[in-house]
Amino acid sequence: MSDLAELRDEYEFLDADDRYRLLIDLGRALEPMPEALKTDATLVRGCSASVWVYPTKGDGTGLHFLADSNAAITKGIIALVLKTVQDKAPADILATDIEGELAPFDLRNQLSSNRTQGIPNMIALIRETAGRY
Repeated sequence: MSDLAELRDEYEFLDADDRYRLLIDLGRALEPMPEALKTDATLVRGCSASVWVYPTKGDGTGLHFLADSNAAITKGIIALVLKTVQDKAPADILATDIEGELAPFDLRNQLSSNRTQGIPNMIALIRETAGRY
């Protein structure tokens, strides 16, 4: 997956259909999440589609998240959210303005409210997880 700044630059020049395709491609590029990790404990509440997020300790001091969704666009959204925090130290995740990083993508105006309603819950789960480490 490309770096977030590169994605922003690309995204801003795309029309609506191509933006959907970009999100779907981001979701497809996510590291596979084993079915055994898709449990009630890893389910993000408040999303119209099912979204699972599972933290692991990365190679260094960072947190590495596995994620999946049963909806292609939503899977792309969680992939985009993870771009802001993947493999960062827990303190850095807590200090990251995830919403600010995502603001240039203007997801609320680009996608339906059904698709974006769970984003705050995805972010909250990631922050809560980082707070435990």
